[in-house]
Amino acid sequence: MKTTEQARARELRASGYSVRQIERTLGVARSSVIRWVRDVVLDDEQQIALAARVTQGRLDAATRKATQARDVRRTYQEEGRRRAREGSASYAAGCMLYWAEGEKARNKVSASNSDPELLRLFAGFLRQHFAVPDTFMRLHCYLFADHTERQRAIERFWLSTLGLPASCLMKSTVNVYSKHSQKKRTNKLPYGTCALVVHSTRIVQTIYGSIQEYGGFERPEWLDLEPRLTNRQRGEPSA
Repeated sequence: MKTTEQARARELRASGYSVRQIERTLGVARSSVIRWVRDVVLDDEQQIALAARVTQGRLDAATRKATQARDVRRTYQEEGRRRAREGSASYAAGCMLYWAEGEKARNKVSASNSDPELLRLFAGFLRQHFAVPDTFMRLHCYLFADHTERQRAIERFWLSTLGLPASCLMKSTVNVYSKHSQKKRTNKLPYGTCALVVHSTRIVQTIYGSIQEYGGFERPEWLDLEPRLTNRQRGEPSA
């Protein structure tokens, strides 16, 4: 039986089949196909045709994957529309806050502001309506040169205000004075600004669906925003 399969594999390879095509056609292990056809030489025309098929196959697979992911995002938006119709005042408040202050990204929730109470309210919204655990939240502080001496105190302030453990704090960004600055910037935004981030396609797309339902409009481009780094790429957990 193996001798017959080997002979057939070599015939298919000689006619320009790829290893994967032979594997699927004969229903045998790829390692066996590779061993059987390793010395079968393809001419230039066959190699060009095979490379084109492989490239097209990868493009088709990528298109299928993108379509499936888009369908998932659309499902999340439909869930958001359903939630909006349920009439929860606190849920509506959180969605409207995000519409006004949130970053419009495909796969993460991110709201930045200098108002501690605004971000505290938004953290509560994520906890209450999406059951986001504190360990999934990330905090980024954006500070100015006059904050440098108080940086640690400011970071603790934001953690305390939002009720988050120190493990949620990411490296702060400090906007230092330029060489042309007169260094007169003092007492403006005493705590800088802070971004509260949760990496979750499900949550952000659900919020987008709710916003559209509340506003009575369609914004299909929210399905296809440029992707950001995923939580896996960042080494962070997924909500």
